[in-house]
Amino acid sequence: MTVDLVRIGRGLPFATAVPALQAAVRERGVAVVQAPPGTGKTTLAPPAVAEVLAAAAAPGRVVVVQPRRIAARAAARRLAHLSGTPLGELTGFTVRGERRVSAGTRIEFCTPGVLLRRLLADPDLPGTAAVILDEVHERGIETDLLVGMLAELRGLRELVLVAMSATLDAPRFAALLTQGQQGAHGRPDPAAVVDCPSALHPLEVRWLPPPGPRTDARGVADAFLEHVAVTTAETHHQAAAVLGLPEPPDMLVFGPGLREIERLARRLRDLVPSAEVLELHGRLAPSAQDRVTAGPRAGEAPRIVVSTSLAESSLTVPGVRVVVDAGLAREPRRDAARGMTGLVTVAASRDAAIQRAGRAARQGPGLAVRCYDETTFAAMPAHVTPEVAVADLVGPVLTLACWGSPRGVGLALPDALPAGALHDAEVVLRRLGAIDEQGRATGLGARLAAVPADPRLARALLDGTELVGSRAAAEVVAALADDHRPEGADLPALLRALRRGTAPGASRWKEEMRRLRDLATRHTDSRGTTDDAAGDPRPATVGDATGLVVALAHPDRVARRAGAAYLLASGTRAALPPGSLQGHEWLAVADVSRAQGRVAAGTGAVIRSAAPLSSETAELAAAGLLTERTTAAFGDHRVTARRVRALGAIELSSVAVRLSPEDARTAVESALATHGLSVFTWSPAADGLRRRLALLHRVHDDPWPDMSDAALTRHWREWLGPEVDALAAGGRADRIDLHDPLRRLLPWPQASRLGELAPERLAVPSGRDVRIDYPAVDDPDGRPVVAVKLQECFGWAETPTVAGVAVLFHLLSPAGRPLAVTDDLASFWSGPYAQVRAEMRGRYPKHPWPEDPWTAPATARTRRRP
Repeated sequence: MTVDLVRIGRGLPFATAVPALQAAVRERGVAVVQAPPGTGKTTLAPPAVAEVLAAAAAPGRVVVVQPRRIAARAAARRLAHLSGTPLGELTGFTVRGERRVSAGTRIEFCTPGVLLRRLLADPDLPGTAAVILDEVHERGIETDLLVGMLAELRGLRELVLVAMSATLDAPRFAALLTQGQQGAHGRPDPAAVVDCPSALHPLEVRWLPPPGPRTDARGVADAFLEHVAVTTAETHHQAAAVLGLPEPPDMLVFGPGLREIERLARRLRDLVPSAEVLELHGRLAPSAQDRVTAGPRAGEAPRIVVSTSLAESSLTVPGVRVVVDAGLAREPRRDAARGMTGLVTVAASRDAAIQRAGRAARQGPGLAVRCYDETTFAAMPAHVTPEVAVADLVGPVLTLACWGSPRGVGLALPDALPAGALHDAEVVLRRLGAIDEQGRATGLGARLAAVPADPRLARALLDGTELVGSRAAAEVVAALADDHRPEGADLPALLRALRRGTAPGASRWKEEMRRLRDLATRHTDSRGTTDDAAGDPRPATVGDATGLVVALAHPDRVARRAGAAYLLASGTRAALPPGSLQGHEWLAVADVSRAQGRVAAGTGAVIRSAAPLSSETAELAAAGLLTERTTAAFGDHRVTARRVRALGAIELSSVAVRLSPEDARTAVESALATHGLSVFTWSPAADGLRRRLALLHRVHDDPWPDMSDAALTRHWREWLGPEVDALAAGGRADRIDLHDPLRRLLPWPQASRLGELAPERLAVPSGRDVRIDYPAVDDPDGRPVVAVKLQECFGWAETPTVAGVAVLFHLLSPAGRPLAVTDDLASFWSGPYAQVRAEMRGRYPKHPWPEDPWTAPATARTRRRP
């Protein structure tokens, strides 16, 4: 069957680039296409490549990879229409749950996941002559993996490989697709880059920012959504006059996610009843998708299409002349600290904003209204964040392991896998039994990779089938894999609605459930299936099948009520929104995400989807997290121990036990390592000895020991051994005097001079021995201090030293209050004493205040009466 490229490409700007693309494919078999949205690259490039293959008599199909199911279906239908052939003949598509191809199909559109599973099933990719990776600029993880895997496959067999994008770092991808290949001169020979200029008509851009913030603690602010709706309605009424059209044109409104799309659509139906308001997102039924992508019909009301980022570049909505952009997007984010991954609302990239606006000027002069200001636009990130940098990597890491390139080593990936997320993914996969210690896939890992779901869900499907039957397991996994979000987080209620067909997406869920059920039956022992004749789940040993399957997928998210919130086995605390799940002691949490405000109850996270389960089921599903350990703690001056049985971070039981001497000693040593010497109470005698030794070490260093906390803790075995044994035997730390233990550190024979070098007391001229206060251990400039009444030092001219350091005297009044501080007594008597005498002798007339302190007798007593 020949392809009429002239007919297909009529009116498409990319038609001018077709010869360059075909030349690159003929000469090198590899190319990079850089063309703006709406130029027709998705429509024209596949048949152009197919024609080159046909001319070369190269057997095989052209497989075109689209990042979204709706885009793959729409592109296949459009190409079939333009070529005048039925869908499934010249061109067809394969997406999860739907396939329209025949033996004669030459061009097949599919999603990245479909092609990845084909590569894992047969790495040679038989029957495929060319692969075109469309929209690689979106930087989805699966598309990134395909870049590396297909580039490697090209080194093993002839395969035409083309990467296409609206906004692309073309030289970088041109080098990636030919990595390891050299040209005639022995240097790297990158793929040819085929450019296609934009065909934009004049575009007017208006900035209409909201009066308040676009987002708040709960996500997109209600007031901002109202601003977008009102702006859209006003623009609809003005657009015909602005663009010089006889009737209001079709409009495209960009919102961040499904919830906002649905709310905007409902509001616009009220504000603009004369228009047909349509939604466009990945959860739409195929018939509804086709209604949007088919374009306007003559005589019908103008259309307002409210879309996610799907319509930026992956999908063309015909007839649009006006775009309203909220400037927001929904992107995956991984919270490593809480072990959560989910979609969060972020500012769209500038690239995305430009593409969105450009949609208005593809078929004539257009109008783009941005619901933000130019400062906000300038602050947007330049490009979309690569999904590999922010998302959970469990699925991609398993794919790479099954491909034979653990961790992506040796593959021409656009970006290396982040080390932290890679480590976390391997921990999960090893727990599932999907990879070994070297990161290589196990037999079970290969089986899990064949299931079109996250490996955790795939494991739940297989294990759940053995426990509760294939139907019950497939129902839950189908709901979780399609990212249904139940009202009030009540997953069982959602499943009941899906079975009745009253929930959105019920028909697609039923089809996916049947497909998963078939997979489960093929991969498990059918004798373990417990479905009854009616097909309802009849768990043989478990009463809460939904919770069991969820817990099998996410054992770390088994949760137990802890006050107003729930504690997950992972250690995360999360709140449950109001709903029918309130009051359950145990939950299996399917989805938990970051959140703030009242709904999060101060936990920073909220449960989005969960099912109740019993404690017995929780332990069954999360058996790998069950631990029973004896924990010892040092508290209230002694070692205590408890035997704790736990499910991850959830404590199931705790009873007091007696430790063995070895375990008790280990507990004391751990307390010393954690808390240092603060576990002991220092007596005045022990503290005084430590200060004396610390000063000697500061002045003389060796052989006097270091008295710092760090040094004493580090060398505790040299001086605290018997005391540690006493604590391990049940003694109390507050009853241990560290004075004698410290003496074990005294160096001999120098220890005999301790009293001489650092005495405890100092003899003063009055005949008394006064206590010396030594400086704190951690004071590098501290001085020994003697506090003594001034009259007791008369006649003392030479200031004494301790350990070679001059004593600092605090000279006191008869009432014990400080009068002077000095380390030079001679200077004090010669100078300041006269002023002190003048001020004090009237206040203390019973005490001597001689004019000549040099010759007056030192005394601690009052003067004799005459």
